[in-house]
Amino acid sequence: MPFWVLWLIAAAALGVAEVFTLTLALGLLAAAALIAGVVGAIGMGFATQVAAFVIASAAGLLVVRPIAKRHLQQPPLLRSGTERLVGQSAVVVDEVTGEHGRVKLSGEEWSARCIDEDTVIPPGTRVDVMQIDGATAVVYPREALP
Repeated sequence: MPFWVLWLIAAAALGVAEVFTLTLALGLLAAAALIAGVVGAIGMGFATQVAAFVIASAAGLLVVRPIAKRHLQQPPLLRSGTERLVGQSAVVVDEVTGEHGRVKLSGEEWSARCIDEDTVIPPGTRVDVMQIDGATAVVYPREALP
């Protein structure tokens, strides 16, 4: 059996292992083994195949993997769902206390409570949404912010 076939078998095995571990490293080694297999299939010698594997592995693990990990750790650029409501302005519809109330937020009425339990916010007051707790907007009066 030619060596290039063994490289392809190793690439397949490393690819399957990557699917189960999700480390990014085994997938890059699988790609390097695939490159070495292709180099062998076009007729290059064993030393050239090993050199191709080493160079492709080093490039993948030292250059591609850190970039890929950095991109995986970045938060999404667009906030969606209730997360996008945090920081928006709302208007109090029914008096808001530390326990209950209602605000108009993004064109809809939301149940609300004040983040400061001792503060009472009268209707018509503009508030900022500090967080969303389930289906309740946690708010604070805009003029009271520092």
